[in-house]
Amino acid sequence: MKVHFIAIGGSAMHNLAIALSNKGYQVTGSDDTIHDPSKSRLAAKDLLPTKFGWFSEKITKALDAVILGMHAKENNPELLKAQQLGLKIYSYPEFLYEQSKNKTRVVIGGSHGKTTITSMILHVLHYHEKEVDYMVGAQLEGFDTMVHLTNENDFMVLEGDEYLSSPIDRRPKFHLYKPNIALISGIAWDHINVFPTYENYVDQFSIFTNQISRGGMLVYNEEDLEVKRVVEGSTNIIKKYPYVTPKHYIKNGTTFLVTANGDVPLEIFGKHNLQNLAGAKWICQHMGVQEDDFYEAIATFKGASKRLEKIAENKNTVIFKDFAHSPSKVKATTNAVKEQYADSILIACLELHTYSSLDAAFLKEYKGALDKADVAVVFFSPHAVQIKKLEAVTTQQISQAFKRDDLIIYTNSKAFKDFLFSQNLKNKALLLMSSGNYGGLDFDDLKKLLLT
Repeated sequence: MKVHFIAIGGSAMHNLAIALSNKGYQVTGSDDTIHDPSKSRLAAKDLLPTKFGWFSEKITKALDAVILGMHAKENNPELLKAQQLGLKIYSYPEFLYEQSKNKTRVVIGGSHGKTTITSMILHVLHYHEKEVDYMVGAQLEGFDTMVHLTNENDFMVLEGDEYLSSPIDRRPKFHLYKPNIALISGIAWDHINVFPTYENYVDQFSIFTNQISRGGMLVYNEEDLEVKRVVEGSTNIIKKYPYVTPKHYIKNGTTFLVTANGDVPLEIFGKHNLQNLAGAKWICQHMGVQEDDFYEAIATFKGASKRLEKIAENKNTVIFKDFAHSPSKVKATTNAVKEQYADSILIACLELHTYSSLDAAFLKEYKGALDKADVAVVFFSPHAVQIKKLEAVTTQQISQAFKRDDLIIYTNSKAFKDFLFSQNLKNKALLLMSSGNYGGLDFDDLKKLLLT
């Protein structure tokens, strides 16, 4: 097949392009700009466009399919040409469904934890040399790509994102996968630019639940009351498997999982990660992994990239970075680090970077999110607010939203970096939470300067 990618440089898109090339497809693509690591990885596979930009002449009737990324606009010249020629145009999730419609589809959904749970499942399967197709939203240790497609594997494991499928397809991605086996980890309002009300957002998970194949199965976090309400209220004829936080304890900075066959030391920690583990165990068992084999494998799981990732540590200091940005994720991550490092002073830094987090009306959702931090810092860029064409946010609004009188707020990236690099980190845990980079913070420099 000849496939062309419009916006090939995206994190998900370039991984799919590489996966299809590895499968033997003829792959081309375009984008207006591409940054590393996408740029280097595409170049290594000879898939990097020779020139950046959009070129309608690349779109011909010789193409079997066009895959449209979210980065493209509705008036993209390549998209318009594909529509004019009547070519088959797929969104990213649509194409993944086409690749997996004859397989058993395992879809992991939830406002938080879906990347980690998908990563856990793939780690366990890889550990026991069980081959599956997959799509996950983070780079995993031991895996070359975030997407893997074959003709022969029986299962496809998919991270089910609730965000929109493409500029011309406003359905949430996870509505397109039609799972046989599914999981919902949690529901907490997010993506308010797409789902303007809490009820509208929750409805997407009800739709997802009702789209599970008749006779299929759904694993769900029973401790999340909204998840419990949605799942147990569904009339879809499926098997339902609840899970809760497993028994555990912390000793000398290590979390141990209590099992029937002994206590298992883990590389990960935190209540949400333990819930994620419980959900992953159910899924792996449904895919043929015995309980003992799951515990053996999960003991070596170190986490997904940028998900509570330990970037530096010495005998009296530890530094984590995390993709957390929504209120529920920020609270869970902050609480997890404080619980694990109870004897250390926790400095928790959050960058408000996403559309939702910079919306003045949504800010109140962050109430209490940083309460467990000994030192709480929020950074945001007024320029980012302008770019997103949002109402200006004031430091007073942020302070009131978090309900913390001693909250430290920075709006200048240099001032924030000066604050970080001036800290004495002895007996401290530093947590950096953002889906951005704090206006250009170099994490390698941070490691060198703060831990030498």
